[in-house]
Amino acid sequence: MIGCTEEVGNITETTFIFILTTIGAAVMGTFAIIVRMKAIKKPATVKKIIIPPLMMSTGFLMFLYEPTHLPIERIVAPLVVGAAASYLLIRTSRFEIHNGDIYMKRSKLFIFLLMGLLLVRVIIKLIIGEQIILPQLAGMFFLLAYGMILPWRIAMLFMFKKKQQEINDPIMDMPMRERT
Repeated sequence: MIGCTEEVGNITETTFIFILTTIGAAVMGTFAIIVRMKAIKKPATVKKIIIPPLMMSTGFLMFLYEPTHLPIERIVAPLVVGAAASYLLIRTSRFEIHNGDIYMKRSKLFIFLLMGLLLVRVIIKLIIGEQIILPQLAGMFFLLAYGMILPWRIAMLFMFKKKQQEINDPIMDMPMRERT
């Protein structure tokens, strides 16, 4: 039970759940990095760009569960932090054209950025995790992730559309002096 301080071995149940969820987040984050690196090897599509935030939006249903309800400052703060983190993702995301297909350009910085974001998430959890009940903390991390992925994917969609335009209208890529 959340908030329970019953002893399990030498640690409290709350601490055990905290450690277990931190390990779970690290494993899921590592898995996300691996999936992201494999996805780079396949051509990008509009569907692949817009489906993650759409599917992730079902997570808002968690807020129907009363223990996840948050005060306004605990809603705004993770959304703002997520939007700030999305800026870094946007800056490291680029597309390139190969054989008429559009691919996400591999960036070493991107991998380190995702690992850094995962580390920051774990550190934040360690700092505020004991002060906020687990369902609310889960809701805040969901808002942080959604606040990060939505602007990133919108920016990716614009970048992808720009590359599509280059494929469809290659003459526009040439400097004006070469068009004549």
